[in-house]
Amino acid sequence: MTSARQGRKPYRLHGALFAGLTALLSAGYAGPPARAAMNDAVVVDWHTGLAIDGYDPVAFYTDGKPVVGNADLELRYADVVWRFSNIGNREAFAAHPDVYMPQFGGYDPLGVARGVAVAGNPNVWLIDGERLFLFYDPARLVAFAADKERLAGTAERKWPAVRRALGE
Repeated sequence: MTSARQGRKPYRLHGALFAGLTALLSAGYAGPPARAAMNDAVVVDWHTGLAIDGYDPVAFYTDGKPVVGNADLELRYADVVWRFSNIGNREAFAAHPDVYMPQFGGYDPLGVARGVAVAGNPNVWLIDGERLFLFYDPARLVAFAADKERLAGTAERKWPAVRRALGE
């Protein structure tokens, strides 16, 4: 972790996050992803073979929202197929996948902190500390945001064991 990241103040839950969660829930949150392979260090749809349900991992940063990737703009990385919404995003990911890949391979950080792999949902997300986190449901996002420093640290410590359990 860089000194700039270490020096940041703990994340505080505020009105904008609650407003965003309210909007998510009122927009018809459909629940967690229906299918996720639990044998890899990246959440992959069993039927399509796509990472994070085919969403563009770079778009979370550039567009500030989840954007479904295009089948014509795919890239294979870490034995997984990633989709992108435009060529620039695909090139950015290819150049720096470690920057754009979701933390913990797209698994929910609360599950990881508890030592289990729970697939995150690309529609329930947070960028914090320049890292993309995907959550199983909105309640887990709120719980994580309320105690981010402790939970992120615990998840970081337990992630190697969770990866081993996934067959990595």
